[in-house]
Amino acid sequence: MILIVDFGSQYNQLIARRVRETQVFCQIEPPSVPVERIKALNPRGIILSGGPSSIYEQNSPKIDRAIFDLGIPVLGICYGMQFMADALGGAVQCSEKREYGFAELSIIDAGAVFKDIASPTSCWMSHGDTVKTLPGGFHATAHTSNTPVAAMADPQRKFFGLQFHPEVDHTPLGKKMLANFLFEVCGCESDWTMKSFAANAVEEIRETAGDKKVILGLSGGVDSSVTAVLIHKAVGKRLTCIFVDNGLLRKNEREKIQKVLRQHLDLNIRFVHAGARFLAALAGVTDPEKKRKIIGKIFMDVFEAEAGKIRGAEFLAQGTLYPDVIESISAFGGPSAVIKSHHNVGGLPKKMKLKLVEPLKFLFKDEVRLLGKELGLPDELVWRQPFPGPGLAIRIIGEVTRKRLNILREVDAVLLEEIRGAGFYRKLWQSFAVLLPLKSVGIMGDQRTYENIVAIRAMTSQDAMTADWARLPHDLLGKISNRIINEVKGVNRVVYDISSKPPSTIEWE
Repeated sequence: MILIVDFGSQYNQLIARRVRETQVFCQIEPPSVPVERIKALNPRGIILSGGPSSIYEQNSPKIDRAIFDLGIPVLGICYGMQFMADALGGAVQCSEKREYGFAELSIIDAGAVFKDIASPTSCWMSHGDTVKTLPGGFHATAHTSNTPVAAMADPQRKFFGLQFHPEVDHTPLGKKMLANFLFEVCGCESDWTMKSFAANAVEEIRETAGDKKVILGLSGGVDSSVTAVLIHKAVGKRLTCIFVDNGLLRKNEREKIQKVLRQHLDLNIRFVHAGARFLAALAGVTDPEKKRKIIGKIFMDVFEAEAGKIRGAEFLAQGTLYPDVIESISAFGGPSAVIKSHHNVGGLPKKMKLKLVEPLKFLFKDEVRLLGKELGLPDELVWRQPFPGPGLAIRIIGEVTRKRLNILREVDAVLLEEIRGAGFYRKLWQSFAVLLPLKSVGIMGDQRTYENIVAIRAMTSQDAMTADWARLPHDLLGKISNRIINEVKGVNRVVYDISSKPPSTIEWE
């Protein structure tokens, strides 16, 4: 495996994706990770990510420099390279001229990381500091017109630094550079596949759970469904799944989920109807974080009550994914910022006294889909678009009421019917509607109307860490708008969201 140290870069998750695309497992840790833990993980190599800080600033993130005494190859990227230079006796200073965007990289030494890469080549720069003095044992391996040390290397100790970002698409041969580090320098093998992951995960669950019972909150999405199948393979009928209907689902969602789950998955499933309780608690609440926390708390209360009926249960399973963990707890205490809370991350009520099992917590969404296919799940489940735990509550801006829920359900149903009919459902990461807390003047049948506005959101992405708005055909957007306004009472205006992530999030709340 490869250890990635998170210095706060907006691209650190992309580094992980690039490593995994080569079928090499990697794990992200904060700079506070103890050296003893690194030794226990026994990585083949360490990658130090970029970050927004300057190495000479007070409180800039730093990892124990003892990592350089472990005999493990290290690759520093951007800030990671500057940290390496500073920690090993070099000097970093503010550049006379900052360098952002495309740059032409001239390679001086084509060994190791630059093996089989022709010079010059394009790269993506994003820095205001530069390595002024190289540490002992290092030499410059590449430069740009603005940066004399655009890359550096100490081949004897297997330490390498890249001032640019090889993980982004804007560095065309960046994937090759990372692969050179993984295979030529670290000696990794391409043996991390979903088949091997599934086998290891089932064995780990079996060892962890033993002969005890496991409870799982099942939503019908790909994450919880894959988790359910993995655990079922490990413990069989000692797994009980609980589906809590919070009353915030899409139109006919509960009935569809029941049909699919019972038709394709041989699981013990209990359905709990608690919609009225959730709606009552959400009355008058408009703050999105308060909504999430209320929904999360009631979910746990309802879930706990149902789980209490299952005697002998000692474990709770969750379909938590890597992006959930990263966004919720800042990459395990690293310098990345918290964006929003996730109700399935952050522990359990103490009185439940259940041990947590999260077999997918190091996987990205597309990896979970591949795992689902490997486990034999039907496409209907594997390719289901993500649907948030708080449901339509965070797609209704402002107060959640039964009337507003009904309007959004009808809008959402029309939208998804048209998206599927046009063949775009599997091409999109997510497509959904948002009910705004605004009304606008319209005209219908020669009469003035003053009704609701809905926004359509359609996104393309690989893992939801970054996403772009989908360029849907204008004719399709026109048809969606026309149907919504004509068929859904209470809506007289439809708008299309053309903001990407970042700076916007995918969901509006």
